[in-house]
Amino acid sequence: MEKERRRRKGKRKKVGLVFLFLLLVLAAGAFVAVKVFTVEEVVVEGSELYPEETIEQWLLNDEYSWNSLYVFFKYKFQEPQDLAFVDSAVVSLEPPHTLKVTVHEKELRGRIYIDSMGQNAYFDKEGMVVEMSSEEIAGVPKITGMDVEQIVLNEKLPIKGNSVLKNLLSLTQILKKYELTPKSIKYGAEGTYTLKFGKISVRLGQAEDFNDKISRLSKILPKLDGQKGTLHLESWSENTTDITFEKSD
Repeated sequence: MEKERRRRKGKRKKVGLVFLFLLLVLAAGAFVAVKVFTVEEVVVEGSELYPEETIEQWLLNDEYSWNSLYVFFKYKFQEPQDLAFVDSAVVSLEPPHTLKVTVHEKELRGRIYIDSMGQNAYFDKEGMVVEMSSEEIAGVPKITGMDVEQIVLNEKLPIKGNSVLKNLLSLTQILKKYELTPKSIKYGAEGTYTLKFGKISVRLGQAEDFNDKISRLSKILPKLDGQKGTLHLESWSENTTDITFEKSD
Protein backbone atom coordinates (compact mmCIF):
# COMPACT_ATOMS: atom_id res chain seq x y z
CA MET A 1 0.00 0.00 0.00
CA GLU A 2 2.79 2.38 0.96
CA LYS A 3 4.64 1.45 -2.23
CA GLU A 4 1.58 2.24 -4.36
CA ARG A 5 1.14 5.59 -2.60
CA ARG A 6 4.75 6.52 -3.28
CA ARG A 7 4.40 5.46 -6.92
CA ARG A 8 1.36 7.70 -7.36
CA LYS A 9 3.09 10.55 -5.59
CA GLY A 10 6.14 10.19 -7.85
CA LYS A 11 3.89 10.13 -10.91
CA ARG A 12 2.10 13.32 -9.82
CA LYS A 13 5.48 14.92 -9.22
CA LYS A 14 6.62 14.06 -12.74
CA VAL A 15 3.39 15.39 -14.23
CA GLY A 16 3.83 18.58 -12.23
CA LEU A 17 7.39 18.99 -13.45
CA VAL A 18 6.31 18.44 -17.07
CA PHE A 19 3.50 20.97 -16.64
CA LEU A 20 5.92 23.47 -15.07
CA PHE A 21 8.36 22.93 -17.92
CA LEU A 22 5.63 23.57 -20.49
CA LEU A 23 4.62 26.74 -18.68
CA LEU A 24 8.23 27.92 -18.72
CA VAL A 25 8.51 27.16 -22.46
CA LEU A 26 5.28 29.00 -23.16
CA ALA A 27 6.38 31.93 -21.02
CA ALA A 28 9.74 32.05 -22.78
CA GLY A 29 8.02 31.87 -26.15
CA ALA A 30 5.63 34.66 -25.18
CA PHE A 31 8.55 36.76 -23.95
CA VAL A 32 10.42 36.28 -27.23
CA ALA A 33 7.28 36.99 -29.29
CA VAL A 34 6.60 40.21 -27.40
CA LYS A 35 10.12 41.53 -26.85
CA VAL A 36 11.91 40.31 -29.98
CA PHE A 37 9.34 40.29 -32.82
CA THR A 38 8.84 44.02 -33.23
CA VAL A 39 8.21 45.83 -36.52
CA GLU A 40 11.23 47.89 -37.48
CA GLU A 41 10.96 47.79 -41.27
CA VAL A 42 8.20 47.27 -43.83
CA VAL A 43 9.34 46.46 -47.37
CA VAL A 44 6.67 47.10 -50.02
CA GLU A 45 6.88 45.58 -53.51
CA GLY A 46 4.54 45.92 -56.48
CA SER A 47 2.82 49.16 -55.45
CA GLU A 48 2.92 51.75 -58.22
CA LEU A 49 -0.29 53.62 -57.44
CA TYR A 50 0.32 54.16 -53.72
CA PRO A 51 3.40 55.31 -51.77
CA GLU A 52 4.92 52.80 -49.35
CA GLU A 53 3.67 54.82 -46.36
CA THR A 54 0.06 54.36 -47.48
CA ILE A 55 0.43 50.59 -47.81
CA GLU A 56 2.14 50.41 -44.40
CA GLN A 57 -0.65 52.39 -42.70
CA TRP A 58 -3.26 50.26 -44.48
CA LEU A 59 -1.87 47.01 -43.06
CA LEU A 60 -0.60 48.12 -39.64
CA ASN A 61 -4.01 49.31 -38.59
CA ASP A 62 -4.60 48.18 -34.99
CA GLU A 63 -3.03 48.46 -31.54
CA TYR A 64 -1.06 45.22 -31.84
CA SER A 65 0.51 45.97 -35.21
CA TRP A 66 3.83 46.85 -33.59
CA ASN A 67 4.42 43.10 -33.32
CA SER A 68 5.72 41.54 -36.54
CA LEU A 69 4.67 38.00 -35.60
CA TYR A 70 1.14 39.17 -34.86
CA VAL A 71 0.85 40.99 -38.20
CA PHE A 72 2.19 37.98 -40.10
CA PHE A 73 -0.31 35.55 -38.59
CA LYS A 74 -3.14 38.09 -38.76
CA TYR A 75 -2.95 38.19 -42.55
CA LYS A 76 -2.50 34.44 -42.77
CA PHE A 77 -6.05 34.02 -41.50
CA GLN A 78 -7.83 37.09 -42.85
CA GLU A 79 -7.81 39.32 -45.89
CA PRO A 80 -6.75 42.98 -45.56
CA GLN A 81 -9.50 45.57 -45.67
CA ASP A 82 -10.47 46.77 -49.13
CA LEU A 83 -8.22 49.44 -50.62
CA ALA A 84 -9.15 51.04 -53.92
CA PHE A 85 -7.03 49.82 -56.86
CA VAL A 86 -5.45 46.99 -54.82
CA ASP A 87 -6.52 43.47 -55.76
CA SER A 88 -4.61 41.62 -53.02
CA ALA A 89 -1.58 41.78 -50.74
CA VAL A 90 0.65 39.00 -49.40
CA VAL A 91 2.51 39.57 -46.12
CA SER A 92 5.64 37.58 -45.30
CA LEU A 93 8.01 37.78 -42.34
CA GLU A 94 11.77 38.03 -42.36
CA PRO A 95 12.36 37.39 -38.65
CA PRO A 96 12.33 39.11 -36.40
CA HIS A 97 11.84 42.75 -37.44
CA THR A 98 11.03 42.96 -41.17
CA LEU A 99 7.66 42.57 -42.87
CA LYS A 100 7.59 42.16 -46.63
CA VAL A 101 4.39 43.15 -48.42
CA THR A 102 3.82 42.10 -52.03
CA VAL A 103 1.00 44.15 -53.53
CA HIS A 104 -1.04 43.04 -56.53
CA GLU A 105 -2.77 46.07 -58.00
CA LYS A 106 -5.84 46.02 -60.19
CA GLU A 107 -4.97 46.30 -63.85
CA LEU A 108 -6.16 49.67 -65.15
CA ARG A 109 -6.32 50.39 -68.87
CA GLY A 110 -8.37 53.56 -68.82
CA ARG A 111 -11.02 55.62 -67.07
CA ILE A 112 -14.29 57.19 -68.11
CA TYR A 113 -15.50 60.15 -66.07
CA ILE A 114 -19.20 60.02 -65.15
CA ASP A 115 -20.29 63.60 -64.74
CA SER A 116 -23.61 62.77 -63.07
CA MET A 117 -21.81 60.79 -60.35
CA GLY A 118 -18.63 62.86 -60.11
CA GLN A 119 -16.62 59.64 -60.35
CA ASN A 120 -14.27 57.82 -62.68
CA ALA A 121 -15.03 54.31 -63.88
CA TYR A 122 -11.72 52.45 -64.17
CA PHE A 123 -11.66 49.43 -66.46
CA ASP A 124 -9.24 46.56 -67.12
CA LYS A 125 -8.01 44.82 -70.28
CA GLU A 126 -11.30 42.93 -70.59
CA GLY A 127 -13.37 46.11 -70.37
CA MET A 128 -14.61 45.23 -66.88
CA VAL A 129 -15.23 48.13 -64.50
CA VAL A 130 -12.92 47.27 -61.58
CA GLU A 131 -13.15 50.49 -59.55
CA MET A 132 -15.31 53.60 -59.15
CA SER A 133 -13.49 56.53 -57.61
CA SER A 134 -13.28 60.31 -57.58
CA GLU A 135 -9.48 59.93 -57.65
CA GLU A 136 -7.57 60.59 -60.86
CA ILE A 137 -4.75 58.06 -61.02
CA ALA A 138 -1.70 59.26 -62.93
CA GLY A 139 -0.76 57.07 -65.87
CA VAL A 140 -4.32 55.95 -66.62
CA PRO A 141 -5.70 57.53 -69.83
CA LYS A 142 -9.00 59.38 -69.70
CA ILE A 143 -11.41 58.16 -72.38
CA THR A 144 -13.72 60.76 -73.90
CA GLY A 145 -16.27 60.95 -76.71
CA MET A 146 -17.87 57.53 -76.21
CA ASP A 147 -21.58 56.95 -75.76
CA VAL A 148 -21.75 55.06 -72.49
CA GLU A 149 -24.92 53.79 -70.82
CA GLN A 150 -25.29 53.26 -67.06
CA ILE A 151 -22.00 51.96 -65.66
CA VAL A 152 -22.04 49.22 -63.00
CA LEU A 153 -19.06 48.11 -60.92
CA ASN A 154 -17.71 44.63 -61.83
CA GLU A 155 -19.59 44.62 -65.12
CA LYS A 156 -18.40 45.28 -68.67
CA LEU A 157 -18.41 48.83 -70.01
CA PRO A 158 -21.79 49.37 -71.72
CA ILE A 159 -20.39 51.32 -74.70
CA LYS A 160 -22.79 51.74 -77.61
CA GLY A 161 -21.68 50.85 -81.11
CA ASN A 162 -20.51 47.65 -82.74
CA SER A 163 -16.84 46.87 -82.09
CA VAL A 164 -16.22 50.22 -80.33
CA LEU A 165 -15.24 48.63 -77.01
CA LYS A 166 -13.24 45.92 -78.79
CA ASN A 167 -11.27 48.53 -80.74
CA LEU A 168 -10.68 50.64 -77.64
CA LEU A 169 -9.33 47.64 -75.70
CA SER A 170 -7.14 46.69 -78.66
CA LEU A 171 -5.71 50.21 -78.74
CA THR A 172 -4.98 50.28 -74.99
CA GLN A 173 -3.33 46.86 -75.23
CA ILE A 174 -1.04 48.02 -78.07
CA LEU A 175 -0.17 51.22 -76.21
CA LYS A 176 0.86 49.10 -73.21
CA LYS A 177 2.92 46.86 -75.48
CA TYR A 178 4.94 49.86 -76.68
CA GLU A 179 5.04 51.41 -73.20
CA LEU A 180 3.17 54.54 -74.25
CA THR A 181 0.77 56.21 -71.84
CA PRO A 182 -1.32 59.04 -73.30
CA LYS A 183 -3.06 61.47 -70.99
CA SER A 184 -6.28 60.94 -72.90
CA ILE A 185 -7.87 58.97 -75.74
CA LYS A 186 -10.61 60.79 -77.64
CA TYR A 187 -13.15 58.93 -79.74
CA GLY A 188 -14.48 61.02 -82.61
CA ALA A 189 -17.90 61.06 -84.23
CA GLU A 190 -16.64 59.21 -87.32
CA GLY A 191 -14.94 56.49 -85.32
CA THR A 192 -11.58 58.19 -85.20
CA TYR A 193 -9.09 58.13 -82.34
CA THR A 194 -6.91 60.96 -81.05
CA LEU A 195 -4.25 60.55 -78.40
CA LYS A 196 -2.92 63.32 -76.20
CA PHE A 197 0.66 63.32 -74.91
CA GLY A 198 1.33 66.57 -73.10
CA LYS A 199 1.24 69.28 -75.81
CA ILE A 200 1.25 66.74 -78.63
CA SER A 201 -1.97 65.48 -80.21
CA VAL A 202 -1.74 62.29 -82.27
CA ARG A 203 -4.48 61.59 -84.78
CA LEU A 204 -4.68 57.89 -85.52
CA GLY A 205 -7.79 57.98 -87.67
CA GLN A 206 -10.13 55.01 -87.62
CA ALA A 207 -9.45 51.63 -86.05
CA GLU A 208 -7.06 50.36 -88.71
CA ASP A 209 -3.40 49.36 -88.51
CA PHE A 210 -3.25 50.29 -84.82
CA ASN A 211 -0.20 48.13 -84.17
CA ASP A 212 1.85 49.59 -87.04
CA LYS A 213 0.82 53.15 -86.25
CA ILE A 214 1.67 52.87 -82.57
CA SER A 215 4.96 51.19 -83.46
CA ARG A 216 5.87 54.21 -85.62
CA LEU A 217 4.61 56.56 -82.93
CA SER A 218 6.92 55.01 -80.33
CA LYS A 219 9.89 56.01 -82.51
CA ILE A 220 8.63 59.47 -83.48
CA LEU A 221 7.31 60.75 -80.16
CA PRO A 222 10.69 61.10 -78.39
CA LYS A 223 11.87 63.35 -81.26
CA LEU A 224 8.96 65.73 -80.62
CA ASP A 225 9.85 66.28 -76.98
CA GLY A 226 9.30 69.91 -75.96
CA GLN A 227 7.25 70.77 -79.06
CA LYS A 228 3.58 71.57 -79.48
CA GLY A 229 1.32 70.51 -82.30
CA THR A 230 -0.53 67.66 -84.02
CA LEU A 231 0.99 64.50 -85.45
CA HIS A 232 -1.04 63.08 -88.33
CA LEU A 233 -1.04 59.31 -88.69
CA GLU A 234 -4.51 58.98 -90.17
CA SER A 235 -3.30 58.10 -93.66
CA TRP A 236 -0.25 56.09 -92.64
CA SER A 237 -0.01 52.46 -93.76
CA GLU A 238 2.67 50.09 -94.96
CA ASN A 239 2.03 51.29 -98.51
CA THR A 240 1.35 54.96 -97.76
CA THR A 241 3.88 56.39 -95.35
CA ASP A 242 2.40 59.88 -95.03
CA ILE A 243 3.28 61.30 -91.63
CA THR A 244 3.12 65.04 -90.99
CA PHE A 245 3.60 67.13 -87.89
CA GLU A 246 1.61 70.34 -87.74
CA LYS A 247 3.26 72.72 -85.29
CA SER A 248 1.22 75.16 -83.24
CA ASP A 249 2.13 78.12 -81.09
